[in-house]
Amino acid sequence: MKKEVQTKVECHGASGAIYFFGIVGSAIYYISSASGFWMGAIGILKSFFWPGFMVYELMKYLKI
Repeated sequence: MKKEVQTKVECHGASGAIYFFGIVGSAIYYISSASGFWMGAIGILKSFFWPGFMVYELMKYLKI
């Protein structure tokens, strides 16, 4: 006797694509403005956390 298992797969591709292009764009920005190798390496790490930096600066600007 076989049991059938149904799975539901949801794709949210548009928001993932926007986030991916944001990471790539911020990595390009950080690397192009880096003064040395290690600053470029740190820039790549910072590019993964750019939404957090953006929200922090927005909240600081709005004085929340």
